[in-house]
Amino acid sequence: MSTFPALVSIGEPLIEFNRPREGDGRTWLQGFGGDSQNVAIAAVRQGAAAGYITSLGQDWMGDAFLELWQSEGLDASRVSRHATAPTGVSFVTHGLAGHKFDYLRKNSAASLMTPETLPVDYIAAARYLHLSAISQAISDSARETCDAAIAAARAAGVKVSYDTNLRLRLWDLDTARATIDATVARCDVLLPSLDDSQQLTGLKEADAIIDHYLKLGAPLVALKMSADGSLVATSDERFRVPGHRVQAVDATGAGDTFDGSFLARLLAGDDLRTAARYANIAAAQSTQGYGAVTPIPRAAEVQAEMARAGSAG
Repeated sequence: MSTFPALVSIGEPLIEFNRPREGDGRTWLQGFGGDSQNVAIAAVRQGAAAGYITSLGQDWMGDAFLELWQSEGLDASRVSRHATAPTGVSFVTHGLAGHKFDYLRKNSAASLMTPETLPVDYIAAARYLHLSAISQAISDSARETCDAAIAAARAAGVKVSYDTNLRLRLWDLDTARATIDATVARCDVLLPSLDDSQQLTGLKEADAIIDHYLKLGAPLVALKMSADGSLVATSDERFRVPGHRVQAVDATGAGDTFDGSFLARLLAGDDLRTAARYANIAAAQSTQGYGAVTPIPRAAEVQAEMARAGSAG
């Protein structure tokens, strides 16, 4: 892989333990997660050249991530290792209301990232920088590092992609809203979900949420609406892309799969409608297995399903 990939993501990877609905309730599947990491993996599986900025612990979990990224072709040349802080962990359980997250991430290696360690040259050589509100929320220093990354991207003419992924266990709603709104004004591609946006804006209707984010300054908004697909808008156009129906078992990371797939297709030159349709299908396919990373489809699978859906419709 080139030293400087086209898409650079920044944030925290999490070793994932996922408890399936089936079974005795004592079995946990070990996998990989962390929204910014999932986005990078999804992009690579769709054929994009992607890299990741984070910090890992000097532990088996950090080793496992490096092995994963090497096997996937995700550039980890700018990933650091912290001498004493651990790699973060997430636990995913499933109930009638959907999936639920619990974490062991306080003072994790990624939460201790600082602007001084940021690889500015790496960001400046990319076409897109991706981050999420979780990347900002894990610590004050992580938020400062994300701010510095955005500044470096904008100074170099690199587009900023942003997911408003909301975790109120990490910060209160007022702080989240203020930080997210300020970041929306500095991004080029906004990738919010409907449920998070409803909490953040107090608005219920998708079109009203789109209007809100466009007024804040986001040039392109792709609002993810789970099984209902996506609503994509700029100042010049607005359209809905229907959802792709599948038998879902675990929606963990589906929004991240949408993000990475959408960005990968923009990098490949797709128009917005085609990129959104592709990302909808990829996200739907990712819900057909347990875990955030394992079920993320590869390009050939998505393309085959697009062709099948097109011939059927």
